[in-house]
Amino acid sequence: MPCILLTGATGYIASHTWLALLEAGWDVVGIDNFCNSSPRVLERLAELSGRVPSFVEGDVRDAQSLDRAFALGQQRWGGVQAVVHFAALKAVGESTEKPLEYFANNIGGLVATCQALQRHTAADQPLRMVFSSSATVYGKPEQLPIREDAPLSATNPYGATKLMGEQILAELQRCDARWLIASLRYFNPVGAHPSGRIGEDPRGVPNNLMPYVAQVAVGQRERLNVFGQDYDTPDGTGVRDYIHICDLADGHVAALRHLFEQGRSLTVNLGTGRGYSVLEVARAYEKASGREVPLHFAPRRPGDVDACYADPTLAAQALGWRARRDIDDMCADSWRWQSQNPRGFNG
Repeated sequence: MPCILLTGATGYIASHTWLALLEAGWDVVGIDNFCNSSPRVLERLAELSGRVPSFVEGDVRDAQSLDRAFALGQQRWGGVQAVVHFAALKAVGESTEKPLEYFANNIGGLVATCQALQRHTAADQPLRMVFSSSATVYGKPEQLPIREDAPLSATNPYGATKLMGEQILAELQRCDARWLIASLRYFNPVGAHPSGRIGEDPRGVPNNLMPYVAQVAVGQRERLNVFGQDYDTPDGTGVRDYIHICDLADGHVAALRHLFEQGRSLTVNLGTGRGYSVLEVARAYEKASGREVPLHFAPRRPGDVDACYADPTLAAQALGWRARRDIDDMCADSWRWQSQNPRGFNG
């Protein structure tokens, strides 16, 4: 099986994808600088897979660090044959406070990774990359469910880096037919590995709903702030498409298979096609945890939309991939992780 390089490899999505790739028989090399993850992830990956992770600590903006990762792939498995590029800063709010940092990291890291892939790939071989994009590239959706041909826009610097990333990769393909790109537009990844050994471990106050709910349920936070209860939704709270992290990881495996077997680029949504409201998530989490999740209703936040969920039809047609896990699975696995690791990888 081919060797795959994962950038941002110890992050939430990447670590689950690493396990999914190993389970599917692929070889994996990882690179990360731990700016938003823990070295303990590597210990858990070894525990779950029975294999010592092949890993380089380094920043993807640093050419020498990338060269070391590619060299490790060459040494162990005869060379890296595709990259899954996860490495990026990802907090929407923070991106509005530190836009230059987001552009430098997210765009700079992507360009450096592409340059390294080109350096380490023979002139007659394809340049395969799976790009970690986001549903933020749709801005405020005009129609639901959202299809891949919907208008694109960015409402914050983080979203702009994902949109620019897709545009850069599209230009590379236009200029050089060797580039094969799968751009995966994630909706809202949640949950954890069913073992409870790896999961989402946000630093500071969580930016996303489910890890915040989890911290309320485990007693770290007093209550859940619900921003807005007058949206045009069944219960007045915002509706989003939540996807189980293991389904999302499987989507990356399917995208890599597509690049190797079909030899064609594609851009697809990875979502369930089903939206859940804030109140539905809170109630499902209470059911999974057996704990109360107290609520505090607050005014809407600027920029939040009523509802956002995917049309996942193209992913099913092109990749043979569908999300299999529902909100109860997402909450049960999240709670297993949170209850066993109340302070994440630090305890």
